[in-house]
Amino acid sequence: MNNLRNRVQLIGNLGRDVEIKALDNGRAIARASIATREVYRNEAGEKTVEVQWHTLVAWGKLAELMHAICKKGKEVAVQGKLTRRVYTDKDGVSRQASEVVVSEFLLIN
Repeated sequence: MNNLRNRVQLIGNLGRDVEIKALDNGRAIARASIATREVYRNEAGEKTVEVQWHTLVAWGKLAELMHAICKKGKEVAVQGKLTRRVYTDKDGVSRQASEVVVSEFLLIN
């Protein structure tokens, strides 16, 4: 059951091309955003579409592979874990960001 703890699976469309950066230690980090959609009928019977945006982070060879083949608009399935990062923005304000650290991905189309 331990492998079920903090596990995230999403299918959606990439909102932008994957951005990659090499860190000082030579390790690659990639960032992307994915949009997931949920379609349902509200209480009035009207069709409603709800879009959620998620930030993806990948490391090492996986980051390089995502950068090479994942392009804006492509549908992708990802699996990973949810993390929260605390940082200070350019104005000195402390902020928090939730991110999915990708362990696997699959292009759908």
